[in-house]
Amino acid sequence: MTRTPQLVVHRDKELMAEAAAARLITHVVDAQAARGHASLVLTGGRNGNGLLAALAASPARDAVDWRRVDLWWGDERFLPEGDPERNVTQARAALLDAVPLDPDRVHPMPASDGPWGDDPEAAAEAYAAELAASAGHHDHGRVPDFDVLMLGVGPDTHVASLFPELPAVRETERTVVAVHGAPKPPPTRITLTLPAIRAAREVWLLAAGEDKANAAAIALSGAGEIQAPAAGAYGWSRTLWLLDGAAASQLPRELYPQASA
Repeated sequence: MTRTPQLVVHRDKELMAEAAAARLITHVVDAQAARGHASLVLTGGRNGNGLLAALAASPARDAVDWRRVDLWWGDERFLPEGDPERNVTQARAALLDAVPLDPDRVHPMPASDGPWGDDPEAAAEAYAAELAASAGHHDHGRVPDFDVLMLGVGPDTHVASLFPELPAVRETERTVVAVHGAPKPPPTRITLTLPAIRAAREVWLLAAGEDKANAAAIALSGAGEIQAPAAGAYGWSRTLWLLDGAAASQLPRELYPQASA
């Protein structure tokens, strides 16, 4: 497992989204050619949804066999099904409703009006069980070998719903946990943990905008994962930070990649 991230800095958030979408299409096509299918973990937020919208608009999107793509989520707001604030609702609007997915391969996190009712702990356990049931004997741990797991980076360095100093970021055993008292609304959420994130082949962290500059600088400068959860998010094959110029503006010069567009 490599913890040394690769950095790519694009001129602005629009170019970052378009380039990331093109990169993802290529990655999925390659994974399907190699293994017959691809497994992705989606993220919400403006950068995650921007990437999905760019993918939907890409003329190359149909190079992907969407029926052989497994979709998971890194975290979710524990709200009723169809709530506009849920990541899955936003993902459907940005991309998923426009491509021919196999419904059995789409794995949204439970809603607060789902089978487990308003019990986020039970919902988190159910999602962990669903992940474990999809993991093969060759996979890394109790989750599938995700080809790409995408994460937006918050201004406070949070990723998924792993916030600095809160109990979820300290979890070392479970793959999915409930979050209470999140510092941004809604306070109740479900999230993958760092052990689940680190089971991915590749982790891509997305950061665009001046409000992400300090978080990127902290996470990439040796901070601890309890204080800066983004610092603890890495894949076992590759970790890729995709930034725009504004988000990269506070990076130490020795970290700034020389060949970015």
